[in-house]
Amino acid sequence: MMKKKWLSVLSLGLLAVLFVLLVFINNQLLSKYRIDLTEDKVFSLSGGTRNVLTSLDEPVTLYFFYSDSATTGMTKMRNYAARVESLLREYAQASGGKVQLQIVDTVPFSENEDKANQFGLTGAALGNVGEQIYFGLAGTNLLDDQFTIPFFDPKNEQFLEYEISKLIYRLSNPDTLTLALVTDLPVAGGQDPLTGRYTGPMVFYQQLAQLYNIRIVNSTADGFPEDTDVVLLAHPQALSDGLLYAIDQFAMHNGRILAFIDPHYEGNALSSLQQVGANASSFPLLKAWGIKADLTNIVLDAQLAFDLRNENGAIVKHFGILGLTAAQLDRNDVITANLDSVNGASFGALETVKKAGLSMHTLIRSSVNSGLTNADNYAQTLNPVALHRGFGGNTETYTVAARYRGKARSYFSAPKDPAKAATYEGQTDNLNLVLVADADMLSDLYWVQQTAFFGDTVFTPFANNGDFIVNAIENLTGSDALISIRSRGTYVRPFERVKALETAAEGKYREQEEQLQEELIQTEQKLRELQGQQGQGGTIVFTGQQQEAIDKYIARRVEIRRELREVRYQLDREIDRLGDKLKIVNIALAPAVLTGLLWLLAFIFKRRAGKAYRTETQS
Repeated sequence: MMKKKWLSVLSLGLLAVLFVLLVFINNQLLSKYRIDLTEDKVFSLSGGTRNVLTSLDEPVTLYFFYSDSATTGMTKMRNYAARVESLLREYAQASGGKVQLQIVDTVPFSENEDKANQFGLTGAALGNVGEQIYFGLAGTNLLDDQFTIPFFDPKNEQFLEYEISKLIYRLSNPDTLTLALVTDLPVAGGQDPLTGRYTGPMVFYQQLAQLYNIRIVNSTADGFPEDTDVVLLAHPQALSDGLLYAIDQFAMHNGRILAFIDPHYEGNALSSLQQVGANASSFPLLKAWGIKADLTNIVLDAQLAFDLRNENGAIVKHFGILGLTAAQLDRNDVITANLDSVNGASFGALETVKKAGLSMHTLIRSSVNSGLTNADNYAQTLNPVALHRGFGGNTETYTVAARYRGKARSYFSAPKDPAKAATYEGQTDNLNLVLVADADMLSDLYWVQQTAFFGDTVFTPFANNGDFIVNAIENLTGSDALISIRSRGTYVRPFERVKALETAAEGKYREQEEQLQEELIQTEQKLRELQGQQGQGGTIVFTGQQQEAIDKYIARRVEIRRELREVRYQLDREIDRLGDKLKIVNIALAPAVLTGLLWLLAFIFKRRAGKAYRTETQS
């Protein structure tokens, strides 16, 4: 008996030692090995991010500012903060020591809060006592360059990894980038050929000038600066052979290009003179790269058409001037995900890529109520109503902006200059092009409103054209690894059954709630009318009958509000019941089943041990 007791004590001791040893081994040796079982791999880093971390030449420090103590009770925010912190720790671990992570709890009115303000992080107001919640990221490098994510918005969770990786990439490449703007348009301002007046720079150009070193390259130039990071083409026409060669080889050497081409550019003042034929762009490199853009026809869209006032004062729809909404923008691409509208005119159509090794990803498309019309006829059509004729029953959609990645062959079969033969590339496996079949969206007319304010001109955007341009260039200026980072899934998975119950409950009770709301509004209006009757001297005088009516309406208002509370209670009741069932399953049933399985295993092992002991005793 004593021997059996000592064996039990020894076994427990060995189990304790084994437990401590396994924990030590796990923390010290196995912590870098993890298995991500989530559907969208939200807790693991993509290959692009790992390439960004591998390319770090010097250490960077990340400061994760989060108001942990001030967000007590904010379950959704705390869950998302835990998700962000977990991902940041994954960055630090995968970097091999090049990313140093510091977690900073920004307690209100503390030094940590002052530090967050110094970095320029955005604080969300909490209550009316001056407290703020901080939930952002700041990064620094050895040269004291710093970049920030002012606030982690849960709505942008699918781009969380991209935003963090972009910040780290910028820390390792902090220099201002150079943008070659290939165009003959008066983007930097100039003299209006019709009025003779000087016009200021286009708004999109002013925005880009604040972010990049811009070098304007006209069509007759023989090339562009060698330190160019991104090429932007705006309505290219009659480009010189030297410039075409420079753009082609820039693409073949994995350069990044954003191009706005147009079957009929209407932003040019001369186009209003109704010249013969369309004012079309010309960019012959596309065909050699395996890309087909239809610049002989224009996309007409009855659903997205702008309302214009004609010479008679009547409102007519212009099928060629389109207001593209969020439904036409790709919500899963970082360029267009957070945009609400993009406006333009006389869009061309981009055809589906059929070349092996080259991928096409649509960014913007027309609605299903679209059709094509000849660009030359469109350019000479004065009355928008003429575009309506024969436009019934259209069910086609057209791609008007897309991203292209993959293999492409040079437009030039040999180097243009034998002296540059050593740098000539005949093909690339990594073409990186964003192509938009409209250049009118660059014009101020379609997306900003100008107003005079104390002698200055104020530009107020009414569409996201400028945001689209900046997003595209910002995305292209990143490394290939950064551009390849896909949008990730969300951490919080929806309960489909709960959503179905919510929909059914809303359909059941919403009509009743609306009727009660309407009755409440009418009741309060009657009360205001009765209580607003004043006698002489500003005093309120009510007859007995009026006072009785007021009391009646007040009582009815109380009753309506009670009924509204009851309707809303019934609206949530079924969902609460499902929640209770889920809690019972998670809190009680699941542990009970697990405990039962453990007891069953213990019983089985005990029986086997007993049989083995009896067999050994008998032998």
